Amino acid sequence: MVDVLLGLQWGDEGKGKIVDFFAPRYDIIARFQGGPNAGHTLYVNGAKIVLHQIPSGIFHEHTTNLIGNGVVLDAVTLKKEYDKVAAFGVDGRKNLYIAERTHLILPTHRALDKASELSKGNEKIGSTLKGIGPAYMDKTGRNGLRVGDLLDKNFTTQYIKLRLKHQRILDSFGFNEDITEWEEEFFEAIEFMRTLKIVNGEYFVNDKIREGKKVLAEGAQGSMLDVDFGTFPFVTSSSTISAGVCTGLGIAPQKIKDVIGVTKAYCTRVGSGPFPTELHDETGERLRKIGNEFGATTGRPRRCGWIDLVALNFACMVNGVTQLVMTKADVLDAFEELSACTSYGIAGKQEKVVPYQMSKLPITPHYVQYKGWQKDITAIKESADLPEEMKTYISFINEYLGVPVTYISNGPERDQIIKA
Repeated sequence: MVDVLLGLQWGDEGKGKIVDFFAPRYDIIARFQGGPNAGHTLYVNGAKIVLHQIPSGIFHEHTTNLIGNGVVLDAVTLKKEYDKVAAFGVDGRKNLYIAERTHLILPTHRALDKASELSKGNEKIGSTLKGIGPAYMDKTGRNGLRVGDLLDKNFTTQYIKLRLKHQRILDSFGFNEDITEWEEEFFEAIEFMRTLKIVNGEYFVNDKIREGKKVLAEGAQGSMLDVDFGTFPFVTSSSTISAGVCTGLGIAPQKIKDVIGVTKAYCTRVGSGPFPTELHDETGERLRKIGNEFGATTGRPRRCGWIDLVALNFACMVNGVTQLVMTKADVLDAFEELSACTSYGIAGKQEKVVPYQMSKLPITPHYVQYKGWQKDITAIKESADLPEEMKTYISFINEYLGVPVTYISNGPERDQIIKA
């Protein structure tokens, strides 16, 4: 049996904590897509740690963690992350596995990412410059190097061949930065990766399913950044929705049971792209300050706004979401009035569908207002003790989406979560 846990907005929904919360119920946590631009923040014994590639179940001793073939893997980032985890007394060699079909991010992929983004000027998409897009381009272009290639004695020759191809593209951009240091770090990290458990991922996970093991597929980024269904072209390079689990892990659709969608009680976005409910005023700045809305990976300030139920309904539909987890509900504690977008004003009409290309249409969000609860909810343990105003707000969201909010996160710590 496989359950899926993924973000329903533009990423940064707090998935790391939620995976960590659910992890004890599962035997395997498997990342199925994305790269090191994902930042899943966890608090372990009061200490903060951000995971970029290692699955968020790594701190649970009984849990097996698999990096699936749908991921693009940065060996340097992985080594640094492994060392951070080790500082908490966790030996990743015991319960971390990597699928051999997982594609590698090379130093030249990072250079290509930077060169491409610089060339776009004002039309840049807000890439994190981690080399993710170029790595996925090499994957679909059938040029990439994979984790399994590390076990081939001719790996260095394969690397040089691909590097020369990339250099010709970099020359066309006029990019001439020295990446020697990047390459030295890369090959040092490659030697480290050879000491980890590299497995045939699809057989590995399906054998576990046949044994009756429970698998939680962990997504990165968010559904509105999906390469097909997100706000194209301001999207990531992978399939962030539940369908990506099948191709990202080699799991058949009928193996999937529950799809747990994570949404903030409001909305944020990092980087460029359309954001209908974005607030450019004092309220938006207040959300950012109270919610500490700065990218876990980039440190960039996040754009903030009210919850967008039109986009959220769309995300629930394409993912087949069966239950919702609402995070950062406590951020709204201080607000006298809350707003929820229930339709888009487009060309004089009220629409409840996400248009083909948001960035080419002027969208005016239509809001429904709710009274805020103005009460500190961070110490609450039972849903019955939640303020009535908050219950009304959540009840409306349940009704609009037709999917129940089953858990509410009311703070960053592991135990700050309420069963609704």
